[in-house]
Amino acid sequence: MNDLCADIGYKSINHYGEQLCGDHVDIVEQNENSTVIVLADGLGSGVKASILSTLTSKIISTMIAEGLPVEECVSTIAATLPVCSVRGVAYSTFTIIRLINNETAEIIQYDNPQVIFIRDAESTDYPKTEMNIDGKKIYRSVMKLRENDIFVAMSDGCPHAGIGNSYNFGWKTEDITSFVESLVPVGFTAKTLSTMIVDECEKLYGYKAGDDATACVVKIRKREPMNILFGPPSNRDDCGRMMSLFFSKAGKHIICGGTTATIAGKWLGKPIRASLKFERSDVPPTAEIEGVDLVTEGVITVSKVLEYAVDYVNENKLYEEWSFQENGAAQISRMLFEEATDINFYVGRAVNPAHQNPNLPINFSIKMNLVQELSECLKKMGKRIKVSYF
Repeated sequence: MNDLCADIGYKSINHYGEQLCGDHVDIVEQNENSTVIVLADGLGSGVKASILSTLTSKIISTMIAEGLPVEECVSTIAATLPVCSVRGVAYSTFTIIRLINNETAEIIQYDNPQVIFIRDAESTDYPKTEMNIDGKKIYRSVMKLRENDIFVAMSDGCPHAGIGNSYNFGWKTEDITSFVESLVPVGFTAKTLSTMIVDECEKLYGYKAGDDATACVVKIRKREPMNILFGPPSNRDDCGRMMSLFFSKAGKHIICGGTTATIAGKWLGKPIRASLKFERSDVPPTAEIEGVDLVTEGVITVSKVLEYAVDYVNENKLYEEWSFQENGAAQISRMLFEEATDINFYVGRAVNPAHQNPNLPINFSIKMNLVQELSECLKKMGKRIKVSYF
């Protein structure tokens, strides 16, 4: 087994004036290292298109994840989807990216813009085999994966952006490729890359999109463990065991909470150097302990990280905020969202006397809920999460 994993992110914008998106992305995990990603673009826009694309992506992703051949999937789709009374056709275009043991990628494309493949920060051609299934021309590609390989799948709303406005013939696939190539060296996550592509499309449409537009990015990367210590243990006698387990784990180490940092400093035999730099009024400043990658305040900082995490798995509108700022919440967000693939939480159940003030909106259950909700958001990002309580 290799130590590669897939970072998958996507974003969509609706056709201007529509409540529902006519594109749909579905991700199904076959096992820990094998995943099926389907991007479907329903005919037209609005409710009909949304139903067509959702049905298509759900049926295809489920069937392929169960090991059925693509011919059977396409035949099932052709037989299942309702016929449009206006156009007389019943189909949704689709792109399938199947990752097998994070070693091999199988790409199946039907009428969507060609998948962009980037290796060594440059666009690279890949072989395609043409198949004819039920009168539909479908292209299939198989390739071995390497670290930092990137795939960009799109609906046709992306290359159509800017037609008759910024560009005569839209934002062509080669233009989108150049745009992505310029961003790859920075090391953005798949979610951030897809957000930047779709945000650019929206800008080219003059913020009144003429079609649903979706970008789905798959980035192959090495596993990166991360460890977070949040709160002291309920039993003081467990301090040594908690610290020993926390610091014995490979990867970077983040400590959240003043009391927790004091215990860690004593265990390491290192002083805490507090910072007085307030970058923003709603996030307390950080501190430093030799041997620890990041030391922050506890509940307030983690609450801000949760706010960023909830936004990240939805609209991702705040990515510029946490991407560039240097406060504790922004730093934790970058480490968790961009760097980490496997995250270990070490959560202390001790009740903080300062939180028992009835005038403060912080209590023990809020702290536990923070960890639970943050874990759920991180799982949606594709991270492996393990939570240990003390």
